Amino acid sequence: MALKHFNLTNPVFQIFLGHCALVLLKTSLISIVTVLVFYASTPQKKVLKIKSDKDHEEKSQTITEYSQVERVRRCHRNDLENVLPFVLLGLMYVATNPGLTTAAFIFRTFTISRFIHTFVYLLTLPQPLRAIAFVVGFLINIYMTWYIITAALF
Repeated sequence: MALKHFNLTNPVFQIFLGHCALVLLKTSLISIVTVLVFYASTPQKKVLKIKSDKDHEEKSQTITEYSQVERVRRCHRNDLENVLPFVLLGLMYVATNPGLTTAAFIFRTFTISRFIHTFVYLLTLPQPLRAIAFVVGFLINIYMTWYIITAALF
């Protein structure tokens, strides 16, 4: 039964929980960064309106887009698109009872890649740094998917 792998006496599960907590905390903190960047970049007493609000306002009003706010929002969305699959795939991966060394390596590498991706994204560092960080995390998700499928079907 796979449930025996989901307890704190299993070192693979322990490592997984720690890395899940780190990347989920980082993803949650990006929401706060979005708000801070928004207030730092908007003129006093102005409200940022979403584009759909423009249809309900007078034509004389304009909507200002704040590129740095959008950058943080895109970073957050990218986290959601990559961290949530990691968490779900990681649970299934732990259920396959993988080796400790390999599991620890991929969990650590994913976590490091996502932190690097976020810092590179927010600091607007040049490509291909962000792309490399993204691809590393993406390939780890692909590897876990392949491992799960082969363990379950073969």
